[in-house]
Amino acid sequence: MNQKKEVLILCTGNSCRSIMAEALVNAKLSKCVHAQSSGVKASGKVNPIAEALLKEKGYWRDEYHSKLIETVLDTAFDLVITVCDAAKETCPMFPKAVKTLHVGFEDPSGKEEIEYKKTLQLLEKELLPVIEKELCSK
Repeated sequence: MNQKKEVLILCTGNSCRSIMAEALVNAKLSKCVHAQSSGVKASGKVNPIAEALLKEKGYWRDEYHSKLIETVLDTAFDLVITVCDAAKETCPMFPKAVKTLHVGFEDPSGKEEIEYKKTLQLLEKELLPVIEKELCSK
C-alpha cells in the first residue's frame, strides 16, 4: 500500500478557493492524495458561502480552516498548486524542492452564490485532473 501523496493548495486569503479545492481533492481523490490548503496572507476565516456549499455537497470536514503558510511549511509536499495569481507571485520557497504548478481561478468572494457553484465546478473540472495526473498515475 503506497502512502498518499501530499498536495498543498495555496491562495492568498485561504478563505474560499483553496478551501474548496482542499475539500474537493480530499473528497474525490482520497485514494491517492491528501490535500491541505493555506494562505500567503490567510484571512483566518472560511468564507461562509463556500462552507455552506461544501456542506451541501457533503465535502465539508470540521478540520478545514483558514491557516497561514507558516503552519504547513514543515510538511513534505509532493506538489504545491497556487489557485490565485497573487499567491503565484508570492509563493514562498519550500525547504525541499517541490514541484509548483499554477492553475488560476477567479475569486467568487463578494459575488452571488451561483459564482461559488461555478468556481467549485471549475475546480472539479480543471484542477482535479491536474492533481490526478501529477500524483495518482505514478
